[in-house]
Amino acid sequence: MAYAILFGSFTALMIIGMPIAFCLGIASFATVLYIGLPPIVIFQQLNSGMNVFAMMAIPFFIFAGDLMVRGGIATRLIRFAAGLVGHLRGGLGQVNVVASTLFGGISGSAVADASAVGGLMIPQMAARGYDRDYAVNVTANAAIIALMIPPSHNMILYSIAAGGNVSVADLFTAGILPGILLAGALMLTAWWVAVKRGYPADAFPGIARVGYYFLASLPGILLIAIIFGGVRSGVFTATESSCIAVLYAFLVAMLVYRELNWEGFVEAVMGAVRTTAMVLLVIGTAASFGWLMAFLQVQTLIITAISAISDNPIIVLLMINVILLVLGTFMDMAPMVIIATPILLPVVKAFGIDPVHFGVVMILNAGIGLNTPPVGTVLFVSCAVGGISIREAMRTIWPFFGASVAVLLLVTYIPALSLWLPSLFK
Repeated sequence: MAYAILFGSFTALMIIGMPIAFCLGIASFATVLYIGLPPIVIFQQLNSGMNVFAMMAIPFFIFAGDLMVRGGIATRLIRFAAGLVGHLRGGLGQVNVVASTLFGGISGSAVADASAVGGLMIPQMAARGYDRDYAVNVTANAAIIALMIPPSHNMILYSIAAGGNVSVADLFTAGILPGILLAGALMLTAWWVAVKRGYPADAFPGIARVGYYFLASLPGILLIAIIFGGVRSGVFTATESSCIAVLYAFLVAMLVYRELNWEGFVEAVMGAVRTTAMVLLVIGTAASFGWLMAFLQVQTLIITAISAISDNPIIVLLMINVILLVLGTFMDMAPMVIIATPILLPVVKAFGIDPVHFGVVMILNAGIGLNTPPVGTVLFVSCAVGGISIREAMRTIWPFFGASVAVLLLVTYIPALSLWLPSLFK
């Protein structure tokens, strides 16, 4: 009965549209009352879930991303991407993907990527004759690349949800090749759709102009090397790197590009505070929910159920992918990672699957979920920026969705894509 109360109340509250943090908290509170534990347990777990030092990296990376958007870094990255790939068929679609990859390597946030790159690219694409559904779908799907490459704060969430036993540096490194593979698949898809629709290609601006754009964007690109190199080499932790990212972004925006004014700085601070407050409330209530699942031994039940179906790791991974893709349709990324990791990580370990490899698989699954309604946060942001409805976007999103799922299958069944690069640093 406790399982029915925990999962039933959570599902029912989500169906009626209650915010996810309250769904998790109310379901946990109701279950604790039913099984006779003191209600204060919920608040203790909520506090311990948020009171993790490594979690400090999340608000700082969010703040750094806001500073970069308002400080001119995103604009210069897009201009550099346009010089590199704008001459390909459907050039602005290609630019969108490359710019999202570069900006994602700085912000680490899919929503920040969609709003920053989409806010600049979608109006330009529409003015140049590209259909808005194409512009929105390229933006939404390219934004999830930010989740795969450093400094993805969702990798930090996964490490924390795994009990701190999975190296953030290894996770950062493991996501690089899958992120590049996803970018390549989306560029190929954008080209294919552009050919079908007859979109144009721009003239190549020349090596000298591309070199100029590169130099102009270099201060922003250097931040990627600073964050990854510092964490990977052990010079500083992921939390310390997030503070360095804020300081560096502030100095570049103020002293190099000189585009950050007082109003922009205040807006960046307030935006980071609001986003952090929402994320931490979700993390805290998800920690209570996760603790209850451990108390009720949900993981053991799942391992037993999956083992009864198959003990083949290929089948097990396929089932887990299906579960995660379904969860992603109605659960946002942070609660999904916090809740699903303690449940599924023991399962994959029991079948001999590396936790770092599984972390990349989980993050990519959750990223695809950000573009699937009813809780497709990144798709919602992209549609709002593009001025079209979710229905219009969903009619033509399937080639891009298919490319993302194809990359997911490759990453799932070729562990070397995730594990080869981290192995070089051992």
